[in-house]
Amino acid sequence: MSMQQYIDEAESVLLHTYNRYPVVFESGEGVYLKDTDGKNYLDFCSGIGVFALGYGNQEYNDAIKAQVDKLLHTSNYYYNVPAIEAAKAVLKVSGMDRIFFTNSGAEAVEGAIKAARKYAYLKDNTTDHEIIAMEHSFHGRTMGALSVTGTPKYREAFRPMIGNVKFAKFNDIESIKAQLTEKTCAVMLETVQGEGGIHPATKEFLQAVRDLCNERDILLILDEIQCGMGRTGSMFAWQQYGVKPDIMTSAKALGCGIPVGAFLMTQKVADHSLVAGDHGTTYGGNPLAGAAVCKVMELFEKKDVLNNVVSVSSYLEEQLDALKADHRDIIDRRGRGLMQGLEFDHPVGDILKRALEEGLVLINAGTNVIRFLPPLVITREHVDEMMMILKKCI
Repeated sequence: MSMQQYIDEAESVLLHTYNRYPVVFESGEGVYLKDTDGKNYLDFCSGIGVFALGYGNQEYNDAIKAQVDKLLHTSNYYYNVPAIEAAKAVLKVSGMDRIFFTNSGAEAVEGAIKAARKYAYLKDNTTDHEIIAMEHSFHGRTMGALSVTGTPKYREAFRPMIGNVKFAKFNDIESIKAQLTEKTCAVMLETVQGEGGIHPATKEFLQAVRDLCNERDILLILDEIQCGMGRTGSMFAWQQYGVKPDIMTSAKALGCGIPVGAFLMTQKVADHSLVAGDHGTTYGGNPLAGAAVCKVMELFEKKDVLNNVVSVSSYLEEQLDALKADHRDIIDRRGRGLMQGLEFDHPVGDILKRALEEGLVLINAGTNVIRFLPPLVITREHVDEMMMILKKCI
């Protein structure tokens, strides 16, 4: 069938909850995708930050295939070796103490919310505790994750939300203080806001939030689903700020294609929150997901991914800054590592469509920001290729 026939079939059977671009991808190799008509595309989206190692990595593929032939699922009534090894590997690079594997980022956020509320419940045996989240944040589409997502348009049609959630201004500690009550149990934020327009937390802000939480025994929850797993040049973005969360969430590049997420916590929170029967999942931490996470952790170290991010991202920033200097309609360039955004004074939809036609995959963050989330194994040559196409499209 032609690509258009595939698209027509998809529109006749799939629930229309996505405004998809008119392309059907069939395969990938390195940092390139290929559609069903055989056209190649340079990928600066990586499945919204998922394919950190690029496509067709043979060692990764072999690890997945080997696990498929051994065991895919047992349920969490039983232990499995890949999940145990994956847990040890993630805890080692994060410095956290306990982990719960989920199937997605949204599920990780749900678990983090439950852990925070249970922690507060055990302190005073009441259930009216409040969470302070950030305006313009994005944490997922399930009801709990949606409740702490600070963009009203996402929540409006699905009210009532879970309740007792307040919103403060990102990078404004006084705004958080203004929302505090004796019932506040957690402050939740993305270390780098993704969907909200690529806004990194300032060091002063995040340290002030940490201090505030310490003073009041409030839990700090950091969402690292998009900005974590090496994207900013450290395994998790918060590791560059001199702070540590009480609970953190992870997903996307954690499995590099296999659906897996996680929420992690300190031992203090683990000792005073969720216990047997409080939380669960049928598929979370299954052997296939565990094998994927183990191999991802191994390859991050073997390929020296973090140093590559630091090296290439500095070059990407230079090129984007030069582009901004040449175009008055580009308002700002911001981000950390290989999580960058270009803000325009107009919608960027037409630029993204033209880029796709020219063989470059980019996505937006809001209506007027182009978001750059390439695989973490890109080279400067790939940046040059991307810039050549982007200049033409602008």
